[in-house]
Amino acid sequence: MAQKLDKVDAVIVGSGWAGGIIAAELTKKGYNVVGLERGVDKDQEDYIGTKDELRFSRRYEMMQHLNKETITSRNNQDATALPVRTNENALFGTNTGGSGVHWNGVNFRFLPYDFEIYSKTVERYGKDKIPKGMTLQDWGITYDELEKYYDRYEKMAGISGEENPIGPNRSDKYPTPPMKDTPAIRLFKKSTSEMGYHPYHIPSANLSEQYKNPDGETINACMYCAFCETYGCDFGAKSDPIITVLKTAKKTGNYELRNEATVTRVMHDGNRATGLLYTDTKTGQEYEQPADIVVLAGFIFTNTRLLLLSDIGKTYNPKTGTGVIGKNFTGHFNNMTYLGARGFFEDKKFNNFMGAGALGATIDDFSGDNIDHSDLDFLHGFEVQIQTTGNRPIATNFVPKGTPSWGKEFKDKSLYYTNRNLYVNALSGSLPWQHNYLDLDPTYTDFLGNPLLRVTYSYTDQDRNLSRYAVDVCEKIMKKMGADTVEKDEITDDIEFNSSFTTGHFGGGAIMGNDPKTSAVNNYSQMWEMDNLFVVGASSFPHFGNYNPTETVGALAYRAAEGIDQFLKDGGGLLVKGNQVKSKT
Repeated sequence: MAQKLDKVDAVIVGSGWAGGIIAAELTKKGYNVVGLERGVDKDQEDYIGTKDELRFSRRYEMMQHLNKETITSRNNQDATALPVRTNENALFGTNTGGSGVHWNGVNFRFLPYDFEIYSKTVERYGKDKIPKGMTLQDWGITYDELEKYYDRYEKMAGISGEENPIGPNRSDKYPTPPMKDTPAIRLFKKSTSEMGYHPYHIPSANLSEQYKNPDGETINACMYCAFCETYGCDFGAKSDPIITVLKTAKKTGNYELRNEATVTRVMHDGNRATGLLYTDTKTGQEYEQPADIVVLAGFIFTNTRLLLLSDIGKTYNPKTGTGVIGKNFTGHFNNMTYLGARGFFEDKKFNNFMGAGALGATIDDFSGDNIDHSDLDFLHGFEVQIQTTGNRPIATNFVPKGTPSWGKEFKDKSLYYTNRNLYVNALSGSLPWQHNYLDLDPTYTDFLGNPLLRVTYSYTDQDRNLSRYAVDVCEKIMKKMGADTVEKDEITDDIEFNSSFTTGHFGGGAIMGNDPKTSAVNNYSQMWEMDNLFVVGASSFPHFGNYNPTETVGALAYRAAEGIDQFLKDGGGLLVKGNQVKSKT
């Protein structure tokens, strides 16, 4: 039987960027907040001296234990979903700070087009441009409304950046200068400029200089050690929740983070959330934590699964297109949206082993709706980038096609091309379809006996056509950069989603909008039918832009925190009324 605890002002699932930002903002205002984190307790000191490629890149120490809880995956509704059991296919972060600790640090704002994608597409091309079955809808918020929250996030995280020459309006510059140039970055910028494009440095949470944020937290300068993705930063130079928002929340004395606490249900009376039910996995004891405000700020799979398990909201039906919980699953998938062209150079050498997670340059000339899609067989776009993240010797060994996979020739070419190859890739937008969704698996359960979340996803001609176009652009850029041999990634007609969830870039399941019929939350991340329940994170994305999601997650979290404070002051009620946002379902 669950032990009922004393009531608090707010209880939050997760301690990543979304949960950490909300915890910091509420505790600074004097609210008592409890955070529940399924992983173990970690601090920045735990990552000092941990540049161990086997431990973190191959054995995935910072990732979720998939033998206890995972997702199941299938390509269509007629197939039987199977559990994803290897971290090579599922980089789901855990422990204090969540995925915000093991990330690379890439920070982009979504485009104004993204937030009004349905309206802007119809306005420019007409309704017939949207394919049948594509469930595009506006977000119920505009870029201009979200811009101040983007700015707050960037100042909290100390983002190092260079202004995008063709980007949307900004209220202020980045708080720290862009990261260093490298020969590869200079070559990319020079080549794309000569092609008429507009290159700039990738905005980075690997800081170019030491910085003290508005909350008084210090983030150190990046050492360019190249151990970012799947690693915690042992220099405290990669902005993450541990050294920023969680530290801020703890200093107030109003925040308690409980680790090894697996949340299993949102407790509610049908009209309002009353708290969270969780299991202490150290002891097996079950607890009920009552609260005035309940916040789901986990990864998208966690948020969606908890809503389904708790019978909150109308479950999405892919056959009719009705319902909202589980709707519009999208993401960046390795064999479709992380594609490009690799160049091998005979007379140029680069230091490919120094770098940082977000060190690189990009162009936005093809992003969103920056190109005219009138005569194209796809919607949305892609950013082209070169990233010098630092190649690790175990995971990276690039040789030209046709090279044997073992023997003397393999060894010779491995050594010769180690610092003679570069990769330019495109990160493409991912649009929603009626047949791509999340629900509960009817067969498989987790270690506590609760149904796993099931992913149903397959690619469309939209995905293939967009990726082919993007790869061709990458090939042209690599040739302009002077590579002697250029090998572009191939997209075949039969390429299929391969149950690979390795990017950590996913959206949907509890999407945002202005209409309760087509969305789960309003633009304060507040559930329509349960006004004291807030669902925060990329689960609210109605589609996935061509950029990394973290900064948009952070901006929406700041807006949600502002809304929660107003909700508590007003004594309840919806912060935004439903007024039938334009949508196509």
